[in-house]
Amino acid sequence: MLGAIATGTTRIEGLLEAEDCLNTARVLRKLGVIIEVNEDNGSRVWCVHGVGTRGLKNHDEPLDVGNSGTGMRLLAGLLAGQGVNATLIGDSSLMGRPMERIAVPLRMMGAHIKTSDGKPPLVINVDEPLTGIDYHSPVASAQVKSAVLLAGLGASGSTSVTETERSRDHTERMLPAFGCKVEVTETAARLKSVDGLKAIDVVVPGDISSAAFLLVAATIIPGSDVTIEHVGMNPTRTGIVKILRAMGASIEEVNPQVIHGEPVSDLHVIASPLSAIDVPPEWVPSAIDEFPVVFIAACAAKGTTRVTGVAELKVKESDRLGTMAKGLGSLGAKLVESDDGLEIEGGTLSGGAIHSHDDHRIAMAFAVAGALTSEPLVIHDVTNIGTSFPDFAGLMTTLGLELEEVR
Repeated sequence: MLGAIATGTTRIEGLLEAEDCLNTARVLRKLGVIIEVNEDNGSRVWCVHGVGTRGLKNHDEPLDVGNSGTGMRLLAGLLAGQGVNATLIGDSSLMGRPMERIAVPLRMMGAHIKTSDGKPPLVINVDEPLTGIDYHSPVASAQVKSAVLLAGLGASGSTSVTETERSRDHTERMLPAFGCKVEVTETAARLKSVDGLKAIDVVVPGDISSAAFLLVAATIIPGSDVTIEHVGMNPTRTGIVKILRAMGASIEEVNPQVIHGEPVSDLHVIASPLSAIDVPPEWVPSAIDEFPVVFIAACAAKGTTRVTGVAELKVKESDRLGTMAKGLGSLGAKLVESDDGLEIEGGTLSGGAIHSHDDHRIAMAFAVAGALTSEPLVIHDVTNIGTSFPDFAGLMTTLGLELEEVR
């Protein structure tokens, strides 16, 4: 998205060629951005030829971002700030997710945003350039923060977002690399509108949210010894590592470095016995997407693990809190579900059948749970895994997980 409105060609190595990213690229192409994929010494390099500030074109037909809530919310901010009129839609799961949380601040900036009872489609119309605002977000959400900051790139004056607690900060870290200065405090970020961004070369680190499934699997399967290379270790994203280490996992950071402001390390994981913990609420924002597989780790731990403050899980691709509770309960897990959390007593799981509710993280979490079940576990509707981890089944099978994909 930043490369699309920059001047020059942004070269991206290590891009995750999963459905969410591909859908975002397809939308940008429809808005007039030329995006090419080239081979360079065996690596695939994505070249985004930026159209510059306000170079994106209006589009009359709805723009489909598939399953990507990040894509829809960030694009809404980007398009509003660049004065683009468009309608954003997605798959059946995304069309049921809340969008007023970004529509409200964008309206405050001067954009005309329509939703359907607070949900997509998102209809964006901009008559005049936006005006910067100081927005106090009621939720700690990197998607909300990023949408407002991206809109602020094209707004007059300065734009800031203040949160109740710190959320993921990839946008604030990458903007300076493209030439936009961002002032950052513990819970706030501020930028001023810029004349233009400058294209850069980007090497994308491995996604900690995808690595989480490998971290848990390698920890709970006896005899495992796995190194996951070049993983992004942004401190707003490493809650999963904190939680697993607190439970007794052996996770060592090797070869640490910093790329475009993002810390990166190899992660060396050795199988370890786990003990239950009460997850500190302040760790929740930095692990919110990883809790489905955290619940699997809790099933492998000795004692009762307690998680609270995760009500946000109810408005993800599915109601992840309810879906995980129901699924684990059907496999014999002893648990108690509350309005904003779960208590899970560790122990052996039985086999059975699970429906993912078209949620990629639910499907992958239960695939890891198969290592704990006494009988075979069948997970239905797993094609959604392609939204974030296209070769999940192949990779996990190579590592030794007994996993068979049936079409």
